[in-house]
Amino acid sequence: MRAARERTQYLYLAVIAAVVLGIVVGLAAPHFAVNLKPVGTGFVNLIKMMISPVIFTTIVLGIGSVSKAAKVGRVGGLALGYFLVMSTVALAIGLVVGNVINPGHGLHLTAELAKAGHAQAATGGAEGTSDFLLGMIPTTLVSALTGGQVLQTLLVALLVGFALQSLGASGAPILRGVEHLQKLVFRVLSMIMWAAPVGAFGAIAAVVGASGWAALKSLAMIMLGFYLTCAIFVIVVLGLMLRLVAGVNVFALLTYLGREFLLILSTSSSESAFPRLIAKMEHLGVSRPVAGITVPAGYSFNLDGTAIYLTMSSLFIAQAMDRPMSIGQQVSLLLFMVIASKGAAGVTGAGLATLAGGLQSHQPALVDGVGLIVGIDRFMSEARALTNFAGNAVATVLIGHWTGELDHDRMRLVLTGRLAFDESAVDAATPDAPSAVPTQAPATA
Repeated sequence: MRAARERTQYLYLAVIAAVVLGIVVGLAAPHFAVNLKPVGTGFVNLIKMMISPVIFTTIVLGIGSVSKAAKVGRVGGLALGYFLVMSTVALAIGLVVGNVINPGHGLHLTAELAKAGHAQAATGGAEGTSDFLLGMIPTTLVSALTGGQVLQTLLVALLVGFALQSLGASGAPILRGVEHLQKLVFRVLSMIMWAAPVGAFGAIAAVVGASGWAALKSLAMIMLGFYLTCAIFVIVVLGLMLRLVAGVNVFALLTYLGREFLLILSTSSSESAFPRLIAKMEHLGVSRPVAGITVPAGYSFNLDGTAIYLTMSSLFIAQAMDRPMSIGQQVSLLLFMVIASKGAAGVTGAGLATLAGGLQSHQPALVDGVGLIVGIDRFMSEARALTNFAGNAVATVLIGHWTGELDHDRMRLVLTGRLAFDESAVDAATPDAPSAVPTQAPATA
């Protein structure tokens, strides 16, 4: 066990070194660095390849291990209600900060940037409600797992989980089979994670080489404003919720998840830390059903950072194009875009495509302005992913507390460092967190 912890320690030190080296190479040899972009993209694609099987096995085990369907419905309903409230709060904070700092004044839109905005709009065209609902239904039962559609995977996993639950004892062998499949999935994922330093180096080098520091000066206000808004949301809003509801210090929780934040920062994708969040939440004392339902659902519906991004970017573009929106127009546009985002997980570039597609459908006159933030979207994507991840971690703790599925004594031991997380648990998919409900086997990551 100790050897496994030392190996993962070296892995994350290597990620830090790769990020620093990527910045140096990007500044020293920008033309060469830009050609390294496929390296970073390839690593993120490897992670995305594993998300559907991870979500499927996690939800099936989470639901299948619960004796009564009512408990699953209670956890899911409470989680969705919480996600809706916090997304509204994130929108409101983004609106307030965006109207206070007015980051878009003084910028000029060129024909080249306008063309870039329309290119993004073509990528992120918004769908109607009926198309969205029909899009949740996969072609076959297994196509959701091979097509990489998160919402389709969620639907199939829910159906299979409830079906196994209704089978009772006769479904136990299938449940054990899914548990063995999850161990295989997590072992493959642990192998992929050793490529994280290479992926981080390629991603950071390419973005620094393409943008450089000089290109970011005129857009520093929106970046700083966005990071400040995300920090206010996480520390003040989520921090107060954690302290008042569960008695948890948000800084202690964020420190506990430090390695995951580093991984997200280097890849600009919260998906890269998805399996580790489930494992760490169970180790923290959250039961398997709550972690197995709340975390995957949060990755699809609890996108607080993306909501803030859509808010501030829309205001930024409207101000930069001298087309300021009234409060009514702001609320209408932003609510529309949050719905249009379809709950996709925070992968690099998804926020920009959603922004462009939403503007194309609701405020076509502002689409040209999307080109103004194309150059810095990679850096804003990092803040989006970090905020989304923090929001889902806090949500899991709160849902666990509200449902009585959180071991507070264990949580205090973990957050004070007296019960360290076993890094080998991620590889084996068997963290030592006790499940709050009877299960067929030890709790899985």
